[in-house]
Amino acid sequence: MPSLKDLKNRIASVKNTRKITKAMQMVSAAKLRRAQDAAVAARPYAERMTAVMAGLAASVGASDGAPRLLRGTGSDQTHLLVVMTAERGLCGGFNSTIVRLARARINELLAAGKTVKILTVGKKGREQLKREYGRHFVGHVDLTEVKRMGYDTARAIAHDILGRFEAGEFDVATLYYNRFQSVIAQIPTPRQIIPAAFEGAAQAAAGYDYEPGEEAILADLLPRGVATQVFTALLENGASEQGARMSAMDSATRNAGEMIDKLTIQYNRSRQAAITKELIEIISGAEAL
Repeated sequence: MPSLKDLKNRIASVKNTRKITKAMQMVSAAKLRRAQDAAVAARPYAERMTAVMAGLAASVGASDGAPRLLRGTGSDQTHLLVVMTAERGLCGGFNSTIVRLARARINELLAAGKTVKILTVGKKGREQLKREYGRHFVGHVDLTEVKRMGYDTARAIAHDILGRFEAGEFDVATLYYNRFQSVIAQIPTPRQIIPAAFEGAAQAAAGYDYEPGEEAILADLLPRGVATQVFTALLENGASEQGARMSAMDSATRNAGEMIDKLTIQYNRSRQAAITKELIEIISGAEAL
């Protein structure tokens, strides 16, 4: 049974931990507001740009004049998985859910005899995948020094991906990230960016005439579309990370409070037992005299 001093030290330690988790919760709440506003503000632009490209893609189809980013290489043998996670932990299951989704896809592709290449964005995803799939790694993007996510960061990542595609390093590229829904709900999402894939392209195509031709416009828009999708994924991931961390630190703070209450009760009981024991010894000694 722990001594009174041990219990007192444990209570003090848990109280200090509660102060830290409470502070982290408040910091995440402040960051979440900015990150959520940025993610929500970027959605209309990304959706509209996707709709325009979908309409152009429906008009062009799979013709020989279609840009290579749209029609692909004609093969799906080599897959590039861009796994986006956080640089830090203490955010609940935020990182592990993305990695779990990517790991399931990697195993599925390897079982089908496909070649898998992995580009990680964020340290935590790299750490979780490195031991099992280290031989498949082709690159890593360190965001430690990035204080505020900007389009330039996304454009640099997109430039790297496009450069690898032009060099013939892969046939299909897919982003893996968490889409922000609420503080307690982040949705692990895969999004194919090369070759470009659009839902509802036929409906989006109606009612527009383009000048110059669709092929020329798509050739210019598709690289920007890749950068836009990378940027959107980074913003969604940023909001999801802060939401997950805020929720995790709130749970940790409440758990610390419950532990302090239990330890305080145990301390008081032990203290009362020690006092009772001393009184019995005094009374027994007095009666012996």
